[in-house]
Amino acid sequence: MSQRLKLTLRLDADGKAAIGHGKIKLLEKLVETGSISAAGRALGMSYRRTWLLVDSLNSLFAEPVVATRAGGGGGAFLTETGQTVLYLYRDIEQQAARASAPSMNRLARLLAVPEAECP
Repeated sequence: MSQRLKLTLRLDADGKAAIGHGKIKLLEKLVETGSISAAGRALGMSYRRTWLLVDSLNSLFAEPVVATRAGGGGGAFLTETGQTVLYLYRDIEQQAARASAPSMNRLARLLAVPEAECP
């Protein structure tokens, strides 16, 4: 696939934006850091924005995607549902990338030459 074009995926639920690469990156950072606020900081998000995104994900599914640990040190983790959501999103993304590769390559050949490469 073209290096200049990248397929990004947004899934809508009930006609509203639900899950996209931003929320998925947040979930992946949460797995990495074990903390909602640390995941948000790592992605350059405000504390409030991070929590709003987590809350929107938890509200979207029948069961929470992210859970917090009570007690000293606290922390957060993906629930079984959260792990499944993350896996399925990445699986759908890979399937879409494979299916669209021929058209993406054709489209990339139609792009203008980047300014940095112009003579």
